[in-house]
Amino acid sequence: MIYLLTAIACVSAAYQLVAMIACLRHLFLPATVVRNPRPVSILKPVRGLDPDFYAAIRSHATQDYPAPIEILFGAADANDPCLDEIDKLKREFPDLDIRLFHSTTNAPNAKVGVLIDLARQARHGLLLVNDSDIIVPQGYLRKVTAPLDDSQIGIVTTLYRATSYSLPGRWEALGIAIDFAPSVLVAPLVGIREFGLGATLVFRREDLEAIGGFEIFADYLADDYQLARHITQLGKRSHMSEVVVETSIGDNTWAGVWQHQVRWARTIRVSRGDGYLGLPVTHTGLWIFLALLAGAWPLASALAIIRWITALLAGAFVLRSPIAQNAFWLAPVWDLWAFLVWIAGLSGSTVVWRDGVLKLTRDGKLLRQVN
Repeated sequence: MIYLLTAIACVSAAYQLVAMIACLRHLFLPATVVRNPRPVSILKPVRGLDPDFYAAIRSHATQDYPAPIEILFGAADANDPCLDEIDKLKREFPDLDIRLFHSTTNAPNAKVGVLIDLARQARHGLLLVNDSDIIVPQGYLRKVTAPLDDSQIGIVTTLYRATSYSLPGRWEALGIAIDFAPSVLVAPLVGIREFGLGATLVFRREDLEAIGGFEIFADYLADDYQLARHITQLGKRSHMSEVVVETSIGDNTWAGVWQHQVRWARTIRVSRGDGYLGLPVTHTGLWIFLALLAGAWPLASALAIIRWITALLAGAFVLRSPIAQNAFWLAPVWDLWAFLVWIAGLSGSTVVWRDGVLKLTRDGKLLRQVN
């Protein structure tokens, strides 16, 4: 039994070493050269008042960008509480092209329904989509649009760090920094092309039209993944920008964080089922725990050191997350949590999203609303 445990532990350690290389590779990316900024339409589907919502939308309005930009907000609810904040933004920046639309397109994925309407209103050739709670740094627009000067790049995305005002939210933010981020960086290193995160998706209008528009994945939950997948199927590749953006986690209960994590897990399972089955290998804390139970202290110690280094590199250096800087040493404990989430994600076809329960098909489509 100890030989099998040692073999699996070596595979897990190898994954962590690859993740270290991926983090170092990202840290030493050459700075993006901005040569020809082009007009860009920022598409912002909104629903509800997220934490730090005004700071998030304002960070887009204060960008120093030499080409024309427009910020298009879309809401399905004409009485959404966030609309007052958008009106406030328009008053603060009267010279900026900021428009708000009431979305009427019904889609299983309500966010994509809004994007369908916003794309029809957009005037520019570059489109940028990101979640409504994303806070971006100065220089963001210059850096995330510049890679599209290369015709072989079809979509640009970014990593993100999370903050929170609650302990459960900070726990999830830690996982994003020390587990999710390194796994994303490993993807292009091992040849996975179709990666894209809702924190930032920048692409050409012509490529969106070539794949059939947002309409083709209106019934998928993982719209960011589907967009990247379809654009890369045009023979282009995804590009991970060096920019890191920020979001605020609003869940303040352990139940809410658990539901969020299980939704991610089930979405990954139906989107990339082959990769999902192998995920426990990346949960190095699980193998540390089993090595301790087996009395293999040297093996457990070596795994722990490797895991801590990866967590520190990804969380503290790549994402510059204060939460990860202080708590990266909890990475093995997070891995045990992640393994429990993985088990929950192995079965079941429903996910909790916003204020509803949705049912997924085997290929990741939203089948119906569950009452």
